[in-house]
Amino acid sequence: MTDGTRERIIAAALDLLTRGGEEAVSTRAVSAAAGVQPPTIYRFFGDKQGLLDAIAVHGLRGYLATKATAAQSDDPVADLRRGWDLHVELGLANPALYTLMYGRPRTDGAVSAATRAAADVLAGHIRRIAAAGRLRVTESLAVALVHAAGSGTTLALIATPREQREPHLSATAREAVIAAISTDQPVGREPGPVTAAVALRAALPEVESLSAGEKALLAEWLERITA
Repeated sequence: MTDGTRERIIAAALDLLTRGGEEAVSTRAVSAAAGVQPPTIYRFFGDKQGLLDAIAVHGLRGYLATKATAAQSDDPVADLRRGWDLHVELGLANPALYTLMYGRPRTDGAVSAATRAAADVLAGHIRRIAAAGRLRVTESLAVALVHAAGSGTTLALIATPREQREPHLSATAREAVIAAISTDQPVGREPGPVTAAVALRAALPEVESLSAGEKALLAEWLERITA
């Protein structure tokens, strides 16, 4: 019953968000739509921000499952390209949800579980490109650049009436970013410090013989070499 009540509240809040935007997700409106008393919402989610975070997790669940289960090819750059397209499709299909996640900076500096999960998927794409020796910048810069360009492109498309959208905007932005962070062939075809550093940096999370502090220090050195 407890789980059912929580899911019913989230479903009601997501419906209100989809139909009326974030302003429509008031405690009074959600409690009425879900058939519960307002204190029930606070008991489950703490405050409105907690409820909004739960909505984002719920709304992204299917999207993240699609990305996580998508078959990987032997070309990590092509997989990143498909991931970009899926991301934009999510935003255009769920504009209110997407704007909730990416269009309103959190004043408390916190990162929602949904946003963190999406960022982890992106980081995985970038790590595979690095492991293949095809990343021309550091992983952290590549992740930040793809995130900024992808979310900015999607928000721009959402804000533009459908009939006025530039049909090539997303593809053009995508290819510009991919060209900026990756290469067609592995960086340094001959063995050398840069090639070795890129590959080792990508594999570092799987190393179990180093402490967290040692991994952080080694990661810093490797990023300096690859830069």
